[in-house]
Amino acid sequence: MSSDNDNDQSTLAIESEAQLSVDTVNVDTIKGSQFWPASTLYVVATPIGNLSDITARAVQVLQAVDLIAAEDTRHSSGLMKHLAVETPMIACHDHNEVAACKSVLERLAAGQCVALISDAGTPLISDPGYKIVKSAREQGYRVAPIPGACAVISALSAAGLPTDRFAFEGFLPAKSQARQKRLEQLVESSCTLVFYEAPHRIVATLQAMAEAFGEQRKAVFARELTKRYETIVDGSLIDLANQVAADRNQQRGEMVILVSGAVSLEEDRSNEEQEADRVLRILLAELPAKQASMLAVQLTGLKKNYLYKRAIVLSSEAE
Repeated sequence: MSSDNDNDQSTLAIESEAQLSVDTVNVDTIKGSQFWPASTLYVVATPIGNLSDITARAVQVLQAVDLIAAEDTRHSSGLMKHLAVETPMIACHDHNEVAACKSVLERLAAGQCVALISDAGTPLISDPGYKIVKSAREQGYRVAPIPGACAVISALSAAGLPTDRFAFEGFLPAKSQARQKRLEQLVESSCTLVFYEAPHRIVATLQAMAEAFGEQRKAVFARELTKRYETIVDGSLIDLANQVAADRNQQRGEMVILVSGAVSLEEDRSNEEQEADRVLRILLAELPAKQASMLAVQLTGLKKNYLYKRAIVLSSEAE
């Protein structure tokens, strides 16, 4: 029969062993307990602000892979330190993606696993990585998503706009004329539209949206999601444009703009509007949008601005 002291020592040994298994990250154990095929590229989502938004699986993958391809290694090193990840990293950004792709493919060819991350959020969503993922798939390597934070989805979930159908447009063209043309192509879209925008263009973009979609079109402005100064404001496009223009603080940080879809669907259009579309389609087969709309004014009697916007939309649909 054991003494009380022997029991205490035995209990301490068991507790110590259990604590070790909890606190120590064993890469072999991770690989053994998951489906972990060789030569896999993992597309790993990282937090867009709050570091607590990293998933447990993402941490395990980042610790277990042989290499991490990061958009900016200097930026990601802080996150890796926070997560106690010591995996080697290489840079993978817009200016070196071809060279980075070659390095990643060489690792995959050697049977190693690689994680692809961006500075924040889900890679490839307006971030580098497309060439790597495309090349890996073309060469037959497994590409596995590790889902997590994404500014598009985060903004949609809190915006209060319809989410049954939405279109992610990313960043609009930087030049005003090209930006206006793209917005005019989206005027009649009935789904929720989601855009990213840079701080130095946010005022001009909101004003351009108000002009293209109409000042009273409902929209949501989301800024610095999951961060200390998170802001989610809804209202008409003209109200949002005025609010942001008047407050320099709202012109800082990461931004998402969500615009409600057009209310009038095809079946709700008047007979005159449907006839105008028929006329425009005939004219657009031979003429550019501006000339087609000018002739359509004479043929239909409808307003020039309306017909020009419809011509842009119909031209886009025909492409």
